[in-house]
Amino acid sequence: MLNPFSILFRYLLLEMLPPFFINLAFFSFIFLMKQILDITDMIVNYKVGVVPVCLLLVYTTPYFLQYIIPMSVMMAVLMAFLRMSSDNEIMALKAGGVSIYRLLPPVLVFSLLGTLATGYMTLFGVPSGAGRFKTLLFEVATSNLNISLKERTFNDNFKQIMLYVNRIDPQSGDLLNVLIEDSRTSGVNNTVVARRGRLFGEPKEMVYHLRLFDGTINQLDIHDRSSHTIDFETYDIRLDLKNVMAPGDPSGRKPDEMSLPDLKAYLKRIQADQSAYLGALLKYQKKFSIPVACLAMGLLAVPLGIQTRNSNKAFGIGLGLFFFLLYYLLLSVGTAFGENGKYPPVLGMWMPNVILGGFGIYLLVRSARERPILFNGVALLFNTAWRRIVKK
Repeated sequence: MLNPFSILFRYLLLEMLPPFFINLAFFSFIFLMKQILDITDMIVNYKVGVVPVCLLLVYTTPYFLQYIIPMSVMMAVLMAFLRMSSDNEIMALKAGGVSIYRLLPPVLVFSLLGTLATGYMTLFGVPSGAGRFKTLLFEVATSNLNISLKERTFNDNFKQIMLYVNRIDPQSGDLLNVLIEDSRTSGVNNTVVARRGRLFGEPKEMVYHLRLFDGTINQLDIHDRSSHTIDFETYDIRLDLKNVMAPGDPSGRKPDEMSLPDLKAYLKRIQADQSAYLGALLKYQKKFSIPVACLAMGLLAVPLGIQTRNSNKAFGIGLGLFFFLLYYLLLSVGTAFGENGKYPPVLGMWMPNVILGGFGIYLLVRSARERPILFNGVALLFNTAWRRIVKK
């Protein structure tokens, strides 16, 4: 085993750091690209400030970092060993009596650091970011709802409520000549007409309030076949958004927004609801299985980097991306089958780690015994196709 203070240990560890940060920045940019259209729409069409938009991006960062960090760890280990293999450094180490197994300690330390970083994201970053994102998004929507409402257009964004505004005062933001169709009460249809209205919200309570002034309520009872008319000076309508929260949780939070102790308590409360219980249990297991994926992928990247020394580097990188996509596919399949109850959520969340980690150990043993693995033929075909593309 390598001494943590030895030159080779530090050399291997430092060799993996630059590609890790490059991959981290690159994959983060790829994930953010999909949100550029939404960001542009919020800034241009809804006049949302740059600072709230940047904060929304910051709050979503932990969610995709929990997937990007394991990917970056794998690519960093793979690229480091690909570079050393292509420069014959691995061959020189073997000739000097250094076994492949002696190269594992810096890889395991590096992967363990990735595991800790990913674990911090899944256990603390994602719940905190998701809660703050939802609160800020509600604040942004509340402060800009008057702008997003269109004059002389029926608005059906609220459940069982139709809102029509004749004109919006650009100075005060007041809604002028408001018409509301309220069918939230079964068998009763309320038609509210008001000269003026004002919309505001309570972010902590996740509700809108629409205060109307100088209007009339026409109430039609379908069962009794009766109607009533009421005049008012002020009338408040509560537009509750808590129907988008997780059912069964008194705080109105989804499992992604819960800390580990809260999620444990939530699982105990909803054991009778099989569908909700399985979904929450998958979230619980994923908080631990995704960080451990750093170790499985780091272990798999070592033999991949060593065995593809005679092939094009692009093939090795493509191979690494293939295995990460395979991991994500297995995780998605495990999530789907776990939610349906076809097999235990624990199996669905941990099986990708077992498969890739076990395959990595198998390839590592073959590499240590100087036995080629089954990528040489594929690498030859890839190199031939790559040369033809470059010539064209």
